[in-house]
Amino acid sequence: MLGISHRRRLIVASVLACAVTALGVHSVSAQAVYGSISGTVRDNSGGVLPGVTVTITSLERQTTDAVVSNESGFYVKDRLLPGTYEVKAELAGFKQAVYTGVNVSVDTNAALNIALELGEVSEQVTVTGFTPLLRTDRADVATTFESRQLTDLPVLDRNFTKFVLLTPGTQQLGWQHAASENPQGSTQTMVNGQHFSGTTYQLDGTENRDPILGIIVINPTLESIRETKITSQNYDAEFGQATAGVVSVQTKSGTNELHGSAFEFFQSDKFQSRNPFTQFAADPLTGRFLPETKKNQFGASVGGPVLHNRWFFFGDYEGTRSTVGGSRLGTVPTEAARRGDFSAYGVPIFDPLTGAPASRAQFANNQIPQGRLSPQALAVLRLIPTPNAPGRENGTIDNYVASGSETFEANSFNLRLDGRTRSPRGCRRSSSAATATVAVWRLGQVSATGLGAATVRSTRMSSSIRWSATSPRSRATTRSSSAWMCAAPTTCGCRATATDPAS
Repeated sequence: MLGISHRRRLIVASVLACAVTALGVHSVSAQAVYGSISGTVRDNSGGVLPGVTVTITSLERQTTDAVVSNESGFYVKDRLLPGTYEVKAELAGFKQAVYTGVNVSVDTNAALNIALELGEVSEQVTVTGFTPLLRTDRADVATTFESRQLTDLPVLDRNFTKFVLLTPGTQQLGWQHAASENPQGSTQTMVNGQHFSGTTYQLDGTENRDPILGIIVINPTLESIRETKITSQNYDAEFGQATAGVVSVQTKSGTNELHGSAFEFFQSDKFQSRNPFTQFAADPLTGRFLPETKKNQFGASVGGPVLHNRWFFFGDYEGTRSTVGGSRLGTVPTEAARRGDFSAYGVPIFDPLTGAPASRAQFANNQIPQGRLSPQALAVLRLIPTPNAPGRENGTIDNYVASGSETFEANSFNLRLDGRTRSPRGCRRSSSAATATVAVWRLGQVSATGLGAATVRSTRMSSSIRWSATSPRSRATTRSSSAWMCAAPTTCGCRATATDPAS
């Protein structure tokens, strides 16, 4: 009852936080979630031009925002979703200047200086194929992957965290968390020699790092990622919790056109070769030389408009059905040793009943009489399998081969809704770009079977949802945070996040 009451208070608090702050939104930075465009407007002589209206239009969504250059001719539009934009500048007495194909990336400023020519406003100068300016606003060292790179680059298990290893200065840790703690298979990566837990993960601006395990909480599906930026050095102070690297992920948003994808990746053991040291004989239980190994990953995505130029949606699903087989070479007691005959081991066995340790007599031929064997020990030995391989050193070591398969099933889906609403109080313009809802849910179960028929099962469900999130299937304590953001005068949004893992 206490956990349910706590979750109810959490939801109410998150909704009230959004409702109250809607009446008076404070300006805060959200560059880690979005990108920006900025620059200086000048005339042909190089003089700065104040009062220039700069209109920025998303080519995918046809959403439009306008800013005005200040007395220094400088303009800036932040809180832009990653994508391609068109920038148009106009001022009385000058020709319109239009720049197409301006790319905006997450946590990055696209510098674009604009030059206006004298002429009528009805005249237009279109600039295409221009070279972006050298970045001078920050000195971070980062690697950026776009959606097509993430889906086209070969990754055997479609694990997003493997892309972190493509960044210079990264190295995978020699050991990994157990599947019971890390059912998503997230890799532990050291950046520039720093401890793996010093790498922070951001998902749509939400903290996405497990504070205990030091790994990513929600390992996003590749179909849902619009862009990711992996910063290894000189990141901004806003990432104060990071000591190694920063991995920022921006999920996909819908556009004015309906689009989608479908995929399936299948692997099997049909063309897998046998290990001559551990798979030289068929398993007596299954009759197979190779343990069953199959992996099937499948899914689809769809995105499009809810209301053209206003509201957009994107969703995707990915399922994993994996059975991974393996063999191990081990050591068990020989048949002779089970009868008390240790002559093949080459280690003297002494009779404990023949006096002090220094003067004890050795059993004849290293054989313990049948009547001296412990009944309890014999009962335990009956539970241990007998040797099934020749082994080494008279068959006393590496004389048993065990094989088995691990099964893993996971279902992941993401849902995102973006909309443009009227500005809350505190914003000056009549319209603004506000991300209304972003939800990411993951549910996975892993069961492993192997030597000794050991079984491990784990279920983990995590959520990152804007405004509110609760999981009735989990009894774990829910951690949440909520904040309203407004970069006056044009953009406002609300974000409340929650993670509810159980492992």
